[in-house]
Parts: sequence; structure tokens; C-alpha cells
Amino acid sequence: MGVDGFRPAGVVAVAAANALALPLALALPLALTLAMLAGMMLPWAPPAHATDVDTAIVFAVDVSASIDPSTAALQRDGHAAAISSPEVVATIARSRSGCIAVTYVEWSSQGQMRLVVPWTSVCGGADAQAVASGIRNKGDKGYGCHTYCATSISFAIDLGVLLLESFPGHAARKIIDISANGTNNDGVPVEESRLRAIANGCTINAIALPEVLRGIPRDLTRYFADNVIGGPNAFVMPLSTPRDYALALRWKMVREISQSISSEKMLAQR
Repeated sequence: MGVDGFRPAGVVAVAAANALALPLALALPLALTLAMLAGMMLPWAPPAHATDVDTAIVFAVDVSASIDPSTAALQRDGHAAAISSPEVVATIARSRSGCIAVTYVEWSSQGQMRLVVPWTSVCGGADAQAVASGIRNKGDKGYGCHTYCATSISFAIDLGVLLLESFPGHAARKIIDISANGTNNDGVPVEESRLRAIANGCTINAIALPEVLRGIPRDLTRYFADNVIGGPNAFVMPLSTPRDYALALRWKMVREISQSISSEKMLAQR
């Protein structure tokens, strides 16, 4: 294992090819991406808490060309407010381990990504505030992508699988949370990535940015429901106005963590 549970670059290509069952031509760009992730982990200390958690969540946030400063702030501040909210912290406390793990990554075109917060255990309010601070201080400020900034949701999903594969402990439930304002227009077909994620035991949930902020004139919520989400208890969080975004993210996290608690209770009763 490398820093914070990430594999050294020498075995990343094998891990990517095995984890996703991709052709080598597609696995290599993802392997190189994971190698970059490993290097980006160096300034961060390993998690201070136990790495066995009830839920591991990848926040995969769209920073493509259509994400202007106001939309970037909506995503950045919304995620920070959600993870540190009293409702989410209380739900985490009710879980079996009392901990979840989160990582926050920004993406656009195939191979274009930036790790904002690496895998971090959240076992209480102080941990949640630290993650929120990292998102607010280091998250995209809008128009941060400068070279070929398309929207590859398929890459975001594949990247999410690789991050979950590299998580340094055990998670009872693995979730990829997609936040985006457009459809997949780059990389492999999103349906292929969805099937690979499901085969790897992941659930893909999504939140569609409000209509007034979307980069496309179509029903993005329906598109996500039909093409993006998948796995056990997958769902799309629909929104009407930008004001709904932060609150929707909060209840989205409560729902995701609560589903893990419910699953554990069902298993215990068998």
C-alpha cells in the first residue's frame, strides 16, 4: 500500500485493469490518473481513525466548461454544508462503526481530474468540519478547467470505482455520488461504466443541478435516472431551484448512510 492506502504507481495499471475489466487502451489512462492521485496524497496524513466504516462515499463533482463561478460555489459550499450538518453527523453516530469515509474529486473530460480531499474518516463533528474546510478552501472556484473541458460522466464513474478500490479499509457500502449539469459527451458510453461499477459492488447516486444552471436544454434528472445511477437503492435527487441544492445534498447523505444502517439491521435479524 502507498500513502493513505493508495497503491504505488508500479501496480496501478494492473489494479485498474483488474478492477474495471477494461481493455488495456482504456485502462492505462485511468491507471495513470490513479498514479497521479497517489502522488497528490503525499501532503496528507493517513486517517487518524479506524478505516473500517459503514459507508465510503466518493463525491465526484463536475468542473467542466459549463461550470461558472456561481455553479462552482453552489457545489463547493453545498457539499461542505452537507457533510458538516447536524443531521448528517447525527446519522453517522447512529451507524454501527460510528464512522464513514469520504473523498472529494473534481472531473471534466476523460483523464481530467483533481483530488480535493483524499480518503478521510468522518467519526464526528470535528472530522466533518475538517472535510468541509478542505472542500471550501480547495474546491473549484469556477472555470477552473482550461484544456478540453467536456463532461465525461463515464470517466467520473470509473474514477470513483478506482478510488473505492484504493480505500485503505473495509466499507460495508460503497457509493459514488455524481454532481453534474450535463450529459455524458466524452469518453466511453456511460452505460458501460455504470455496469462496471455495479459489478464491483458500487452504488451510483446522482444530483442534477437546477434547471437554471444546467448546460443542456433537457430533463437531466430523467437522463441520470435512465443512464447514470445504478446498484442497490440507487436514486437521483431532483431539484427545482439553486436554493434546494445544499438541503438536497444533506438529505441525500442522510438517506445514503441510513440505508447502510437499515441493511446492517436486516442482516443482524437473519
